[in-house]
Amino acid sequence: MEIKLMKSMTLSELSKRTNLDEQIILDSNPNLTLSFIPEEQHLYLPDNCVLDWRGYSIIEPLQMETEIMKKVFDSQSLYKEITKLKESYPFIQTEIIGYSVLNKPIIEIRIGNGPKKIHMNGSFHANEWITTSIMMYWLHHFLKGIVHDDIFQGASFIQMYKETTLSFVPMVNPDGVDLVLNGLPHQVEYEAPLLQMNNLSIDFKDWKANIRGIDLNNQYPVKWEIEKARKLPKVPAPRDYPGDQPLSEPEAIFLAELVKARNFDRVLAFHTQGEEIYWGYERKEPKEAELIVKEFEKLSGYKAVRYIDSHAGFRDWFVHDFKKAGFTIELGNGVNPLPFEQFEEIYEKSKGIFFASLYM
Repeated sequence: MEIKLMKSMTLSELSKRTNLDEQIILDSNPNLTLSFIPEEQHLYLPDNCVLDWRGYSIIEPLQMETEIMKKVFDSQSLYKEITKLKESYPFIQTEIIGYSVLNKPIIEIRIGNGPKKIHMNGSFHANEWITTSIMMYWLHHFLKGIVHDDIFQGASFIQMYKETTLSFVPMVNPDGVDLVLNGLPHQVEYEAPLLQMNNLSIDFKDWKANIRGIDLNNQYPVKWEIEKARKLPKVPAPRDYPGDQPLSEPEAIFLAELVKARNFDRVLAFHTQGEEIYWGYERKEPKEAELIVKEFEKLSGYKAVRYIDSHAGFRDWFVHDFKKAGFTIELGNGVNPLPFEQFEEIYEKSKGIFFASLYM
């Protein structure tokens, strides 16, 4: 919401009167550089902060407390939800890091400005769309907890916020997710090739690839040739085809560019299913990765797996090229796409992984 001060005050005084940490006020108002805030200054504050004082007028009223429901997100509903989040929590930042094959935005949400840089992503694979729903629910609880300075496992949300810069890309593959959830796209030129790849079926619920039939998590330049040689099929398909060359697809390219530009300390890629955490690659992983994954394992009950016979994935590339901690977390159990009825169980088991990645 937007307010106007009716009298001047210090930043410290405003912090006490709103029960907001000073850093939250500053990050919500990036143009506010003075420690002394003058009368009639316009300010943006989180919708769910506590305003128990006089001395202000409301310009844009307080909205009902933002509550992200447990729901399925296609690309359009995700974009609307991100817009609502930005309005409710003005201390977050959003950025379009690139566009999909069908020119749909791939959006990054950034929270905090701390020295520890962490990246998370979901819905690399189209039929794993539930990862976006789980991630957005984590995010909502984190943002709400920052405003109220909640605690998780003895760790203060405000402290996590101050110590961390969180990069959050909840939907890497918007074209694929929309194909699974909504069917054929409006672009008629894609109808025939999609139907051909899908054995003439209009049911795309099992589709894993992007809209061009390329598996985005087999697109990274680390032993890509091995996956290319052994993967079936040998042409674009609903799943598993690594493309004609590494980083041929815009979704994979933009995520790689983000990693290179931001110098992340660790990355977490969320997939389904198996309740496992893959954390090693070619012995390139740092020592801290084992400490972190043990915490993940303890809080979630998921099984930590150091090495698997797989290459060319996003996490493989990150660990290999940057020698930093990277994790692939397989949420839930069953057959993809996991039924949405598993949401609560997946959330309860996996939320510790989200928060531990911030306080570790």
